[in-house]
Formats: sequence, C-alpha cells, structure tokens
Amino acid sequence: MYGRLTTVAALAAAWILSAWPASAHHSFAAEFSRDRPVSLEGEVLRMEWVNPHSWLHINVTRDDGTVETWMIEGGSPSVLMRRGWNRDSLPPGTRIRVEGFGAKDGALRAQSRAIEFPDGRTLELGGTQAPD
Repeated sequence: MYGRLTTVAALAAAWILSAWPASAHHSFAAEFSRDRPVSLEGEVLRMEWVNPHSWLHINVTRDDGTVETWMIEGGSPSVLMRRGWNRDSLPPGTRIRVEGFGAKDGALRAQSRAIEFPDGRTLELGGTQAPD
C-alpha cells in the first residue's frame, strides 16, 4: 500500500511542479515593448535573487514628488554571478540609473541590460535584449 501511495504522491508532485517553470519564464516580446522605452533614476529597495529572472526593486521620485516603485527584470542569479555580481552589489539606498523597456501592460516593470551608478560604473543585468 505504501508503495502505491508513494508513487501516486510522486506523480502528483511532478505534475504540479512541471507546470510552474513554464508559466514563469517568458521572452522579451511576451512582456516588454521596444515602443515603451524608460529612463529611470532611483534608489534601490532590494534585489531578488530568484529564478528564472532576478528582480531589482527601485523607488523613483517623479518631478511632482510622487514616488513610484519599479521592478526591473534581470538575468538569473547564475548569470549575474558570471557577470561579476554578488549579493552585496546593490545595497538598499544605492542610487542608480536604468535605461530599458517598459511592460506592455503599462505596469511599473521594465527590462534592462545594465544599470549605471552616479560615478559612471555599470553592471550588466544579464536579461534578454530587445529584438533589433
């Protein structure tokens, strides 16, 4: 009886988990648009080191004083580490500039290949590129 129960539980878990990665991963064109360029200057809130795409959260203060919280998509943690990142690369409060492409649905999300610090240094985010 335990053998049958274990097999059924294992098959159910495999079925549930097999759908998760497919729903989480997407191409650039599925979510972002070349027709929605964004230029953001803000302060880092946090960096999420998650698969399949990392997410950088920043606060952007607009000219009217309102603050928007943006999510910037980057590559996977392994891609970021190969590009020289570590978990201390962007501590909260760091000022950065992001050039990228906004979400098709108008949400406060963008995709960017790199970020720039006030001193001119850059870090590659390792995300997908907008098609030419």
